[in-house]
Amino acid sequence: MQDNHSRREWRLVLPYAFKASIPVLLGYTTLGIAFGLTLVAAGLPWWLSPIMALCIFAGAAQFMAIGLLQSGAGLFEIALLTLLMNGRHAVYGLSLLGPFRNSGKWKPYLIFGLTDETYGLLTTVKPPAHVDETKFFAAITALNQSYWVIGCTVGSIVGSALALDTTGLDFALTALFIVLLVEQIRAVRQYEPYLAAAFACVVALFVSPRNFLLVALAIATGVLALLRGKIEQSTKAHQDDGGGDT
Repeated sequence: MQDNHSRREWRLVLPYAFKASIPVLLGYTTLGIAFGLTLVAAGLPWWLSPIMALCIFAGAAQFMAIGLLQSGAGLFEIALLTLLMNGRHAVYGLSLLGPFRNSGKWKPYLIFGLTDETYGLLTTVKPPAHVDETKFFAAITALNQSYWVIGCTVGSIVGSALALDTTGLDFALTALFIVLLVEQIRAVRQYEPYLAAAFACVVALFVSPRNFLLVALAIATGVLALLRGKIEQSTKAHQDDGGGDT
């Protein structure tokens, strides 16, 4: 009886989760294909692509890993660079302590599957009142990873069968970020965080291009900390005006 109830819940959750994840479906399959093609073009075995998609599930880190594997980098170097590149996820995790607090057995997977795109969805798309929030989060995360696995697998298989020019394919990651940024700006109508991020990027570009991401994150976090009171007041005023559902 409990299994039947659980299956009914998942049948209720999945349509909403799939609808919310359509932008990621389009981006991850395309980007995954690009990654698979790039990996095979670098002389690596095709089966490494789906394995990385299942076990690593980090687009930028996987693209970086191709160059590191080609150059013969050691395991410690790869692990350190991956940690630095994905250090921004620690900030994501802090902002999701509340929503993930009661996620139970799903918490480890939700933490593992927290990519930039998944974070963008979990923080902007809310499930209907009759849909379990934890299952909604888990469904979005699992769907997003399935899109990535499918794209990586298809790309590596096609790349191993055909000789294709992969120049410029890695730009697909940047294009996906731009699409999700536009969606998030439309969903969260507060411009202070985006202006803070733009300011941080410009400063980091001049201060330390080599450590651009870490410096930009540090500056943006500092600026947002200073603006926290103003942002919270703006949020409250927006909700009081009836704009909380936009």
